[in-house]
Amino acid sequence: MSASDTNIDKQTKRHKPSLVGIGAAVALAVLAGVIYVFGGFGTDEDQATSSEPVATQAVTE
Repeated sequence: MSASDTNIDKQTKRHKPSLVGIGAAVALAVLAGVIYVFGGFGTDEDQATSSEPVATQAVTE
């Protein structure tokens, strides 16, 4: 069953703020995802996570 008296223009006006809010939230989530994927926080590497091998000393007897 559907409503017997549905005014589409009135419903459009009532739902517009909600739809704008949902659209803004989705846009913000997409922007955050793009920043996360493409490394927007820099490429500085910590010394502890460096991929350089540790220098070893030769063992002498």
